[in-house]
Amino acid sequence: MTRRTLLLSASIATAQLRQSGAPAPYGALPSSRQLNWHRLETYSFLHFTVNTFTGREWGEGDEDPNIFRPEAFEPDSIVSTLKQAGMRGVILTCKHHDGFCLWPTATTAHSIRSSSWRNGKGDIVRDISEAARRHGLLFGVYLSPWDRNNPTYGTPAYIPLYRRQLTELLTNYGPIFEVWFDGANGGTGYYGGAREKRTIDKSTYYDWKNTWALVRKLQPDAVIFSDAGPDIRWIGNEKGFAAPTCWETVTPRGEHGGPAVPGDIDTQRSIAGTVDGAEWMPPECDVSIRPGWFWHANENQKVRTPDDLMDLYFKSVGRGASLLLNVPPDRRGQIFETDAASLREFGQRREAMFKTNLGAKAKLTASNIRANDPRFGPANLLDDNRDTYWATNDNVRTAEVTFEFPAPVTFDVIRIREALPLGQRIRAVAIDVAAKGGKWTPLAKENSIGNCRLIRTESKINAPRVRLSITEAAASPALSEFGLFLSA
Repeated sequence: MTRRTLLLSASIATAQLRQSGAPAPYGALPSSRQLNWHRLETYSFLHFTVNTFTGREWGEGDEDPNIFRPEAFEPDSIVSTLKQAGMRGVILTCKHHDGFCLWPTATTAHSIRSSSWRNGKGDIVRDISEAARRHGLLFGVYLSPWDRNNPTYGTPAYIPLYRRQLTELLTNYGPIFEVWFDGANGGTGYYGGAREKRTIDKSTYYDWKNTWALVRKLQPDAVIFSDAGPDIRWIGNEKGFAAPTCWETVTPRGEHGGPAVPGDIDTQRSIAGTVDGAEWMPPECDVSIRPGWFWHANENQKVRTPDDLMDLYFKSVGRGASLLLNVPPDRRGQIFETDAASLREFGQRREAMFKTNLGAKAKLTASNIRANDPRFGPANLLDDNRDTYWATNDNVRTAEVTFEFPAPVTFDVIRIREALPLGQRIRAVAIDVAAKGGKWTPLAKENSIGNCRLIRTESKINAPRVRLSITEAAASPALSEFGLFLSA
């Protein structure tokens, strides 16, 4: 899925879903860049820097650049492995808290150009970004605001330097789909030899408003992630899951009730969002395939299994969030074999599961169709097109669609999507099953739907009739997809 395809999809979706006779949008609404992001669902982090070679998670900032020597670095192998896992983008830690830059920046000598690797001519950012384009993945950047190496950190002089680094990344490496800002800010460090503790005022020091404005200017289609958005919010944990009921909207606030800023948020509000929240700020679930974020040899036997990854997928993407899965390259500059094997099986399982929508065989009956207009009919639920949808009349807040099959179907996964450009409208749904001519038996109930709701049944269900009921909605329901699937 290319950037151009995503942009066209978002534009078409907005135009079609807000067509003549369509329901009026409700509440906070996604931007085009957010709609693009929603369609990705799964993408990867690459945590890779001097920490890979020191065994640390957070470098102090005094590391010798020569320690960074990935002698068998294979960017195409890394990215192709991510693609096999079903990842649609990759975000590289271009600079972590230690301040070592993976590109030959003009802002500091603490970078790859001071390393003997490739005689100081290497550029990991370029290599990964170009490999991503070759394999059809989008590319994003992580630039830590905290810099434990730079002598100016904690002073006003650091902010222009930080923005020059950001400018280099956003102008020299092609289209960027996401810019990732960490919430870790200030503490002990090398700081050019001072070796002291420096603290900053998180709410004012970075002047986030103008830093984010720079991103908008240089990469207007990129979403911005931080603890507090403005486009994508942190889920409030690094375990990879959202709350069982999780809203795409949120009214953000700080830990103690003040304004939310990167590094100071109410994590309980982040994990679930806010029903009818003031801002469309959907959640991203970041988690590592290993216990740590960087590769460590002693964790080679602690890699998440395909079962673990599938569980994370259902508890992140399946609850309306995205899954940002960290896959750290090893000291060779490759994905370790155990990690790669787990990723490939994870991708194969998902591909097999969603290959066939068993619901497509059904005869559909809806209790209400908006203005009896086929443009809003239930057939849109099965056309594999997120830009079409079933909708009801404005005064109808509860409705149902019955799926009747010529022969019983066997499934154990249900997928539901709302028509996002119209806002998050649905508050509760129920799924029932029945034998032909028999009574309905409750199967599942959920609240939030949003971009994607995945429901796993406890066992395989075999039934000739399935009913989807909208039991509560804040505005007339608008659903773009309903699917029945069978896991391997």
